[in-house]
Amino acid sequence: MGFRFANVAGRAALVDDAGNWHDAERASGGGVPADPMQAVGHGPALHEAAARLDPTAADGSVATATVLAPVPTASKVFGIGLNYRAHVEESGVDVPEQPVVFTKFPSCVVGPTDDVVLNCTAGDYEGELVVVIGAGGRDIAEQDAWRHVFGLTIGQDISDRALQFAAKPAHFDLGKSRDTFGPTGPVVVSPDLFDDPGDLQLTCDVNGVQRQSTRTSDLIFGIPFLVAYLSAIMRLSPGDLIFTGTPSGVGAARGEFLEPGDVITTTVDGIGTMTNRCVA
Repeated sequence: MGFRFANVAGRAALVDDAGNWHDAERASGGGVPADPMQAVGHGPALHEAAARLDPTAADGSVATATVLAPVPTASKVFGIGLNYRAHVEESGVDVPEQPVVFTKFPSCVVGPTDDVVLNCTAGDYEGELVVVIGAGGRDIAEQDAWRHVFGLTIGQDISDRALQFAAKPAHFDLGKSRDTFGPTGPVVVSPDLFDDPGDLQLTCDVNGVQRQSTRTSDLIFGIPFLVAYLSAIMRLSPGDLIFTGTPSGVGAARGEFLEPGDVITTTVDGIGTMTNRCVA
């Protein structure tokens, strides 16, 4: 049975169909560590514990819990640029022949309801589907890639466009790694809970107005290819994150940058919704 994994107040948790959370260490009889980063390496035990969840023994409701970034201290956070054709078109560049990969420094990762601190003048939103690596490895074959995916979650690749393009070549890493520029969550959903984990609806709204909408089946480089591509270069570890790319409709293309007080709402069907408020 599949699972929904969350970080509740710093402890690994499983979320049941009713929206209640269960402490993963307790629900697994000690088979899953309490630390969320360690728990990511225990996918089989989480599957077993999820199949045994007793709704009457839940520890609380997710709606009233302190839900943090599900994978709070990943060793590696990859970003994939220009991975939807419509976004390539609005950016005025050629369709890439190989993935455009950059780093979001892990210190930028925050939770699904945390504030985004806009210490910049050209802050931009980028709603994305995020892959969480489970069983790590090197030289993973594309046909085996889903077996190495712990689950899928939602991300925002917040970007400081002025900093990003302050130099040539561009500072993709710096422009996308200010503190709080990597909201993720609210849960990680194992691939087997989706009818098709490669075809999910993603939307991003700002102040209730839809800015982005796509299906992840429109990715130029899909999830299995990205896992194989990256693992051919370096060993992937449990908890590594891959921000798979953003669709068209970003603020830079529209001339509409984020301002303090704006509320970013990012939704992926089957995973949930993140709501992040922008502050000065």
